[in-house]
Amino acid sequence: MNKPTTDIYTKKIGNIWFGVAYKNKTVYGTTFATTENKALQGLSETVHHDVSKQKQKETEYAKTVINTLKNIYDGKNTPQNLNTRSKHLTKYATKVIQTVTKVPVGYITSYGQIAKTIGGGPRAVGQIMARNPFAPLCPCHRIVKTDFTLGGYGGGLNMKLEFLKREKRGYTKQKQIPINGKKLQIYPVERAIKKAENT
Repeated sequence: MNKPTTDIYTKKIGNIWFGVAYKNKTVYGTTFATTENKALQGLSETVHHDVSKQKQKETEYAKTVINTLKNIYDGKNTPQNLNTRSKHLTKYATKVIQTVTKVPVGYITSYGQIAKTIGGGPRAVGQIMARNPFAPLCPCHRIVKTDFTLGGYGGGLNMKLEFLKREKRGYTKQKQIPINGKKLQIYPVERAIKKAENT
């Protein structure tokens, strides 16, 4: 039986359970859910071993990560200087996650725009986002379909919409951000919110 290679910590804040799998100040997975069991299940799927019976390790680092997750969940501008790593990710999945992480609060982009910027196809980007091991550090909720409809979301589309509403900043213009010599087109989050409310 393989010995777990990560430490686990979950904490309930308000009505949400936040969780992190980590080792030596490196994050191997994060999650949030409405129950602790769902949070632990999410972490198990990320780190590929059963964490439900693993003794939780509360450290200052773990608490810092959880607070970061809570701030992101609340729609706050949260500097991210956490070291993340997953040995189970492909090079392309890593590239997608790194790109999505650069989409700032108040903006969205599409699966198609991600694919156009880094290669691959929109469906491949969507599949990687569906298995996002670093939610919400990697803000997959900011990725929508080309027509600004919400697309999919593991926590449900209502949760995705509420996430985006908390991130409204009143921006009105689209812009581009540099990604490895190319430009990723991003749009004010209000476009997706308006689309969702009118359908």
